[in-house]
Amino acid sequence: MVRSSVRGEVSDVVSVEDTTSLGPRDGGGRRSGRGAEGGDRRRRRRRVVRWSASVLTLALAGTATAGYLYYEHLNGNIKKESLNIGDAKDRATKAKANAAGQTPLNILLIGSDARDTAKNQKLGGARDIGTAARADVQMLLHVSADRTNMSVVSMPRDTLVDIPKCTDAKTGKVYAATDDTMTNASLERGGPGCTVATWEKLTGIHINHFMMVDFSGVVSMADAIGGVPVCVDANIYSHTSTGHGSGLKLKKGTTSVKGKQALQWLRTRYGFEDGSDIARTKAQHMYMNSMVRRLRSNATLSNPDKLLGLAETATKALTVDTGLGSVTKLYDLSKELKKVPTDRITMTTMPFVYSSDGNRVLPKPTDAAKLWRLVREDVALDGKDKKKTTTATTQVTDKAAADDRIAVQVQNGTESGTGSAVTGRAAAVTELLVGKGFTKAAADTSAPLSEDRTLVRYPSADLAGDAQRVAKVLGIPTGQVKKSTAVDGVTLVVGADWRSGSKYTADDDTTPESANALNAADTTACMHVDPDYTW
Repeated sequence: MVRSSVRGEVSDVVSVEDTTSLGPRDGGGRRSGRGAEGGDRRRRRRRVVRWSASVLTLALAGTATAGYLYYEHLNGNIKKESLNIGDAKDRATKAKANAAGQTPLNILLIGSDARDTAKNQKLGGARDIGTAARADVQMLLHVSADRTNMSVVSMPRDTLVDIPKCTDAKTGKVYAATDDTMTNASLERGGPGCTVATWEKLTGIHINHFMMVDFSGVVSMADAIGGVPVCVDANIYSHTSTGHGSGLKLKKGTTSVKGKQALQWLRTRYGFEDGSDIARTKAQHMYMNSMVRRLRSNATLSNPDKLLGLAETATKALTVDTGLGSVTKLYDLSKELKKVPTDRITMTTMPFVYSSDGNRVLPKPTDAAKLWRLVREDVALDGKDKKKTTTATTQVTDKAAADDRIAVQVQNGTESGTGSAVTGRAAAVTELLVGKGFTKAAADTSAPLSEDRTLVRYPSADLAGDAQRVAKVLGIPTGQVKKSTAVDGVTLVVGADWRSGSKYTADDDTTPESANALNAADTTACMHVDPDYTW
């Protein structure tokens, strides 16, 4: 491309030189040049032009080489690890493409508390260097298939989860599966690929990529951006008499934080609201929203020097999966993220309940399961999706049989990532059906299934009427009546949306209030300060 452009420029220059070296035309159209002298001059000028073009070509080639070397330098900065090092049985199925052939993107953002360097040790406040890193910040970033909206779901680091078996891709060390373990411990079990595996097992959401940053990375990124505005409703000093706290000290109102102060904001627990990890998650959401707004409005980032500095900082700060491990791929990802308007970015926290001892949290069974379903089904968490038309149901050509003639197999599909199957649920719903006149209903005693929504399945068109009759009696929407070759007869799958009770209530697509949704365009958000931490 460079050589082609240079040849074009040389051709134009030669044309100009040739014209200026020739004498005026005589009356007969012939040129009245200056003979041999004029010819020698023309040849010398052509040689000068060719020599100049050669120098220009070399100069441009040198610039391209320097650019290539810098590109390779940036690539060399990026640290890479395996995407998923968990058991294959725990991996989630990839999302299906929409009608336009587009698929959503799911990226796990991980904040590591590594003390692997003196700088990280100093910033983290730990005494020991080299202790195993933990995933203190975990956020799932979901970009819709059509790139119109983005959702972020945080999981508090104190959440108790089941961590699957993970194998360290570098050392081959195998970490056995564990139950009821703090989610931040997943990172120390072979690396970020185990944190990805833990999320997939819990949520059923296929994760395409991960991006991880440590303490020093947060500081350097905040500096490169030029600071991020944050707000507190009172003076705050996050410090206790016993030495706990992030050390954050701010005056009431809005302050642009960067460097160590930005890290303190992201790590503050003592002083924000109730002093819990949940409050810290809320502060992190405010920081990220403000950072997005700043990056999109900051004209200084169009400055080449600023951009090069940001590129240098970002590539040094990041650890990514091997599928994202180049400047080109990171740039392509950034272009996809930029397509989403700021007012269509929604920050949420996984709905939770406190553990029995009050020191840890657990996914809130109904609400957390609903939030994971919305992400899996690519439903915008801001509620601004265009209303989806219900898929047309199969036209019934024959009438349903009498209720007492319809054989219904009832399966327990109440198992989900946030809760085990409800024991005896198939038998309970079978009893309900029998009481409504479906005397041929029978419970399936095989292993429980996992279905987000309750479904009625049927194998062929001649049973469609029977299936729709069962759905009508139970109050199940016709959109949840599906033809399926996986069943032999009318089959009711009791899903995770009907774990108890005798009345089925159809689920909607609204984001649970317990997710504490916050829109990225909201500039009024301000952290509440605990009065015990004011100054």
